[in-house]
Amino acid sequence: MDKYIIVKVLCDKNEVVNNIVDSVLKKKLVAGCQIYECKSKYYWNNEVEQANEYLIEMRSKLSKFDEIEKLVEEFHNYDVCEISYVEILGANKEFLNWIDETLA
Repeated sequence: MDKYIIVKVLCDKNEVVNNIVDSVLKKKLVAGCQIYECKSKYYWNNEVEQANEYLIEMRSKLSKFDEIEKLVEEFHNYDVCEISYVEILGANKEFLNWIDETLA
């Protein structure tokens, strides 16, 4: 059985976000996306950096992750970008059915 996942990607440019979101939706790799503005702090080149970023959360299935990852890498502008996922361990049946129907 295919697992349900939330894919997470951080970006610093609105154009990159829109390219990623529009592409994964058009190819039906995800059922839906949420975009949040956030502040990030992280180590880069042995320095603590701070940036305003966008967090994209995408509802999908594990079987689609490789295609999502490839597409994100195509549009992303970071040298090292986070493309990770967490499994949805519990959710209402209607929500999971919506993902199934959208990605069918």
